[in-house]
Amino acid sequence: MARVDVTEVAGGVWWVRGTAVNWYLIRDGDAVTLIDAGYPGDADGVEESVRMIGRDPKDVQAVLLTHAHVDHLGGVKPFHDRHGTPLLVDPVELEHARRERLEQVGPGALIANAWRPGVLPWVARIVRAGATRDPAAPFATAFEPGVSLDLPGAPRPVPTPGHTSGHSAYLLPGAGAVVSGDALVTAHPTTRIDGPQLLPEMYHHDDAAARASLSAIAGLDADLLLPGHGPPRTGSVSDAVASALDR
Repeated sequence: MARVDVTEVAGGVWWVRGTAVNWYLIRDGDAVTLIDAGYPGDADGVEESVRMIGRDPKDVQAVLLTHAHVDHLGGVKPFHDRHGTPLLVDPVELEHARRERLEQVGPGALIANAWRPGVLPWVARIVRAGATRDPAAPFATAFEPGVSLDLPGAPRPVPTPGHTSGHSAYLLPGAGAVVSGDALVTAHPTTRIDGPQLLPEMYHHDDAAARASLSAIAGLDADLLLPGHGPPRTGSVSDAVASALDR
């Protein structure tokens, strides 16, 4: 089982570090919302992280997906198969989650960028974590964008297309936090930047749209950024966006 680290970053909100990627747990009483689920090789770690916050995997009411790349979707199907947990995604991301289409960096782009520091060690690590496996989730269903969900933490989806066509961030109003997925990160193994940043262009389905979507994050009433990669950041999310755009 891949090792996981679990840290409570706000009341009832836990940051979990898997294989070069994060997922988040939001607990309200006995019930839990899971946002993202790592690589296929992280599947057992996802279950263990739920137990580490004192709950059983069956207490997870739903998995919310920021986007359907393998490092965020990979652990979902095993979790669903074991516990019947529903998966909710943005309507535009539904076909991607079901693998009726694919918007993910391909081998050619990785080879072309192999000169970048950290790319080859990162590729070797994620292949071991199941990056080449099919994570298709044919059971995925769509939520209504912009409407708070009746789940622990009352997460509100925030459309942030660009990294993928249906990428979604999630505002957690009670915690003053936003789960930004890969729309805005604070680190990545293939960059040498610390702090708020966009991922390198090769990872985005539409780089211009990814930049434009940062305005949706900047306008949120939140002072805790919970990214898909890198550590959480406390402080104005508007300032975090400005910092990312200045790089």
